[in-house]
Amino acid sequence: MSVRALRHLMPFVAALAVAVAMPAAASAASYGTRTLTVGVHGKDVKNLQRYLAYAGHRVARDGEFGPRTQRALRATETELELRADGIATTREQRAIKRAVKDPSAGGAAYVAPPPPEEVVPGARGTVTADGFAVPPESAPETVKDVITAGNAIATTPYKWGGGHAQWDDTGYDCSGSVSYALHGGGLLDSALVSGDFARWGSAGPGRWITIYANGGHVYMVVAGMRFDTSARSRTGSRWTMEQRDSDGFSVTHPRGL
Repeated sequence: MSVRALRHLMPFVAALAVAVAMPAAASAASYGTRTLTVGVHGKDVKNLQRYLAYAGHRVARDGEFGPRTQRALRATETELELRADGIATTREQRAIKRAVKDPSAGGAAYVAPPPPEEVVPGARGTVTADGFAVPPESAPETVKDVITAGNAIATTPYKWGGGHAQWDDTGYDCSGSVSYALHGGGLLDSALVSGDFARWGSAGPGRWITIYANGGHVYMVVAGMRFDTSARSRTGSRWTMEQRDSDGFSVTHPRGL
């Protein structure tokens, strides 16, 4: 081959080398450093699949982002109040990691919730810096019991289907969380799914407890404090004083509360 021909061929060889190297670099990408969508692969996809599996989804941890991974991602996005488009942005990946953790892995040091007898003045509770709810002094004992039960699982992992097969679980989804807290107050004998809460109890907001439910999600406000799995992805706790838009949710409450 002539020197001139070789000189013309060099750019094409270099471009081909870059094209070959790019998939290899992408496959080694660290979790949370690039957007993940259908068709990509790598160890970061495998980590995403691992977190989705901890949430209870049946996904292969093969590092290939396919339709099943996308379906599991969309379900988790909906649950965590994220944009349910099946595309995992870097910010979303971090939110999922915070909300869904391996229940067998070690974590931060345990912080005990406040004692049940601790209260604040007035008719509105407060959420501590550790993410636990403190009931108002004037709340009925049933409401205080609901709050105490909510504190018991406030910082446990999100787990798809958690709290439905058994009350004491390694994690809880949205309806499992609300069911657990209401059960702690003696208001529920068995766990309900999200859609069931839209028809449970009495219609409209309650004085102490208001439940917001549709076919895909449920949360509640107890003495002014929101108890919601989606809050955990941002604060580490299901309790928050921050309220959210309730459009698209049916509103109910436990009878008498």
